[in-house]
This record gives sequence, C-alpha cells and structure tokens, in this order.
Amino acid sequence: MADKQNKKPIPKSLAEVEQYMKDNVGLGTSFDLGLRKFKVLDKEIHLYYVNGLTDTLLILRTLQELVHLNDNRQDITSEQLGDLVDNRINNNSVEKVTTLDEVVDQVLSGLIAILVEGFPKAFIVDTRDYPGRQPEEPDTEKVVRGSRDGFVENIIMNTALIRRRIRDERLRTELIKVGERSKTDIAIVYLKDVTNPGLVKTIKKEIEQIKIDGLTMADKAIEEFLVKQGYNPFPLVRYTERADVAATHLLEGHVLIIADTSPSVIITPTTYFHHVQHAEEYRQSAAVGTFIRWTRFIGIFASLFLLPLWLLFVIQPDLLPETINYIGPNKKSHVPVILQLFICDLGIEFLRLAAIHTPTPLSTAMGIIAAVLIGEIAVDVGLFISEVILYVAVSAIGTFATPSYELSVANKIARLVILILVAIFKVPGFVIGTTFFILYLAQIRSLNTPYLWPFIPFQPKAFMQILLRRSTPGSKIRPSIVHPRNRVKQPS
Repeated sequence: MADKQNKKPIPKSLAEVEQYMKDNVGLGTSFDLGLRKFKVLDKEIHLYYVNGLTDTLLILRTLQELVHLNDNRQDITSEQLGDLVDNRINNNSVEKVTTLDEVVDQVLSGLIAILVEGFPKAFIVDTRDYPGRQPEEPDTEKVVRGSRDGFVENIIMNTALIRRRIRDERLRTELIKVGERSKTDIAIVYLKDVTNPGLVKTIKKEIEQIKIDGLTMADKAIEEFLVKQGYNPFPLVRYTERADVAATHLLEGHVLIIADTSPSVIITPTTYFHHVQHAEEYRQSAAVGTFIRWTRFIGIFASLFLLPLWLLFVIQPDLLPETINYIGPNKKSHVPVILQLFICDLGIEFLRLAAIHTPTPLSTAMGIIAAVLIGEIAVDVGLFISEVILYVAVSAIGTFATPSYELSVANKIARLVILILVAIFKVPGFVIGTTFFILYLAQIRSLNTPYLWPFIPFQPKAFMQILLRRSTPGSKIRPSIVHPRNRVKQPS
C-alpha cells in the first residue's frame, strides 16, 4: 500500500500512474483489479476499478458518454478536456482528488477512478454495488407485529434504513475510515439538536485514534477500542439488527456506530437495563408490554439466582419453610450436587455451541437426542438426579429469554461464580456473591455512564419506566442519562 506519509500528487503522465498501480496495488497481478484504457480527442484516459464491488452497467454508461466526445473533433487542452469529462460523467456522485493515495483508497472501496492525460486531478465516481443480501427480519430480534426489515452488511443500505424512519434535516451520518489495511468505513449517526455534542466528540476522538491493521471483526473490534472492556464480561454497548430499535434510540439522544460489513449496529451509551429490553414490548399495548417485560425479568432473575438458591437449600435444608420442604433431591447420587450442576450447565453450553456449527435440520435432531437419550440415561444410571436436570433447564430457559446474547453469557458466568461461593461458604457465600455482583455492576461506567442507572444512582421516575412500559403519549421526556440537548420529545 502507498506510503501515507508521502502524499504523491497525480502525475501528468498516465504511464506513471499505471506503473504506480502495478508496483503498489497489484495491477496485473490481482485478477479483480482492472484498468480500461481509451482515447478521447487524441488524449489518453485510464479508468480503474475492482471487479465485484462495482456496477458494470454504470461503468459502461459512463464509458459511452466519454467516447461520444470523439464525435466532435477539436483541438483542446488537458484542462478543457478535464472539464468536458466532468460534465459528461452522468452520475450523481462525482468527486475530484489530487493524490494517488486517495485514488487507491477509493478504488479499493468500490468506486472507479477516471484519469485524463495531463490533467492533475482524478474523477472518483460512485458505482459501488457491494455483494450482500437484502434486508430481512433478524433471527435474534423477531416480533409478532412490526417491520420485517433489518440491517445487512452494506453500510449504505443501513444508513438508508435509518433515513427512511427519521427524515430530519438534523440527522447526521459522519464517515470515518479505520484500519491501515482494511480501511473499514465507520459511520457515526446522531441527531444534531438532540445528542450531547460532548458525547459525539468523545466517540469520534476514540474511533479516530484506533491504530490497527484491519477491523475484520468490524463492530466488536470497535467496541473493544471504544469502551476498553478488557476482561469484563458484561456488555458496555448494545447491538441491534432492527432499524426501528436503532431509530428509537437516536430519538432518545444516543449515538449509533455503523461498521461496514456488519449487520449489527452499536448503540451507545447504554446501561444494564438497555440490554433487557426488547422490541416486542413496544409492539404491544402498555399493559401487555409490561407483562412481557416482567416475564422477561423473572426469566433473567432465574438465570442468575435459581441454581445458587436451590443449591443453598440442598446444602442447608433447614432454611426451607415447612410448606416447601419438598424442594431438594429425593435421591442420592455418587456425584456431588455442585459438580452435577456444573456438568449440566456446561453440557447446555456444549449443545448451544454445537447448534451454531450444525445445519438447522440436524440441530433439531441433535437437541432431541441430547434431551431424551443423554438426559434420561444420565438420570437412570445415577450420574444426575432429576431435580438437577429440572432446575438447570429452567435456568437455561431464563438465559435464552434474555434479549441480549452478550448479557446472557455474562449472567451465566456470574451464576457459576455465585454457585462456587455457595458451595464453599453456604449462606454467607450467597450473600457475599450477590452483594459483590451488584457492587461490580455499580462500579462499571460505559463512556462515563453509570451501568446500573436509574437503580444506582436511584432516579424514581426513570426507574418506574424500567418497571412499567409507558404508552407512547405518556413518554414525553428523553432519558437524562444521555444528557440530551433537547429533553422534550413531543413539542407543545
């Protein structure tokens, strides 16, 4: 790749340009990098492109317009020919660049570069046609009612899906290229009159300071640079593949980060409670949405504390009230209960990983085999007691009910830690583990945002909106956690 420290201007001789492309970009070696040479009014013109990233019909149409200039034979200078070419390029996006570095970057991004002999500038024409799929409903964020279009791997299409929902002249989509080799397009999207400018400035500064060869993992790599997560398992940004969810957060004052080649959009800043919301709650009435939300809260609570509580009652059955003293193992096993819980929990994780790597028709059969054969036989031979299978299964369902995949895995890690503390210290272990879990979450800050807001620090009105899904007419104030410039959603 061209040396970034020496911005080489475009030479007047196109032979020098061609040699530069051969030496630095691989022209003639890489089969997908193409060059089309032709003459217009006795002057040579070069057109550079990358096969597979460009629309061939648009290129042909541009070539036809330029070749038609030969119908009017006349003696003109390079400057005049450059102006004629500029006027004949029938495309809505044409830019002039003055250095070979810019030419290379744009060509490798899917645009075409047109260079005229003796003219000191190159014409960059947007003929991009990236390979990819059409918008479809995301698998992880399905709703009963609602739109079926979701983000795809094309950054242009993703910004268009947002523009379609927010047709506001104050919507901004700023583009930044990141990665010395990948040159990944990163778009920062926000509402100028709503979003806190300090937040936008911080995010732009952090992204511009990313120094790395490439961002092949796109959004996840950006997250690790942006929030500096380290080994903290809890997600500090929210991912969504739904355009309506992204647009809703924009209107609240959040900032979106869209990475090219990724169908997931980053929403920031976020708290723990952003990861337990789902679009289905807002596609139903306020009462039904609240019911769904509380059902989900119960599932998340079960995924965290059901197994540690049950283990505590197994270790100290005297803690159980008389009315529920039937809870606990009715049979004895040669394997300690804590070990059974860990084996079952890891077994479910094995199944989840196997399902990811297995074709869908086979994964269904695999689930049946695991549930019926392995589970039944493990109980019959005495490896597990049936209650272990029951409570681990309920806890796993609670994990799957967590909307955020990242949060569900983090909660599982927290559950295993609390299980170990309960097995060692019993009641004090449960109390210490739960307290440490809450304190750990309370000290986390994502882009200077308290992770447990509005629970810690406590804000009653905002916390009530977490507990109860309010109707749209009743939601007039934007959340203060993002420090919006305009707090009122509905103008009087």
